[in-house]
Amino acid sequence: MSGWQGLALLMFRQVRAELTRMVDAGALGREPGPDANSAAWLVWHVARGQDRNLSELAGLPQVYVEQGWAARFGRPADPSDTGYGHTPAEAAAFRGAGAPRKAAAFRGAGAPGAAVLLGYLDAVHDRVEGYLAAAPAGDLARTAPSPTLGTAESVEARLAAQLADSLAHVGQLGLLPD
Repeated sequence: MSGWQGLALLMFRQVRAELTRMVDAGALGREPGPDANSAAWLVWHVARGQDRNLSELAGLPQVYVEQGWAARFGRPADPSDTGYGHTPAEAAAFRGAGAPRKAAAFRGAGAPGAAVLLGYLDAVHDRVEGYLAAAPAGDLARTAPSPTLGTAESVEARLAAQLADSLAHVGQLGLLPD
C-alpha cells in the first residue's frame, strides 16, 4: 500500500504496537498521575475513537456494537460511548467498582482485563486496515459526516484528528510510573 493510505496505516500500526506493549507490560491499573485516567481506560478510549471514526469513514457499523464488544466491556452498546466527555467518576468506574484509585492491577466488576482489550484492539485494527486498503486516492477530500457527533469534516481532517488524539494518549501512557 502506498500513498497517503500507506502512511496512515504505518501510523495506526505504530499506535497499536505501543498500546499492545502497554497492555502486555501489565500497566492497565497504573495511572500517569493523580486524578488521571488509568492505562486501561486510555487504551479503551483510543480504540473506541479509532473504531468510531474509521467505521464511519468506511460506512460500516462500529465493531464495538456489531461484534458485541460493548457487552464484553460491561458497557451499553452505544456508538457514542467513546470516553469523550466522561467525567472523572465515569472513567474511574471503568476500572471496576471498588477498585482503588491507585490500583496495582486492573480488576473489579466491569474490569475487562488484558485479553478483552487486546481482542478489541485487534478487531478495531482490522477495521482500520480494511478501510485504508479500500480507500480511493481521492478520499481525503471527501466530506464524511459523523452520525454520532452530528458533524461533517473531510476524511483528511478526521484522520489527522484521530491520529493526533491517539498519539497524545500514547504519550500519556509513556509517562506511567513503574
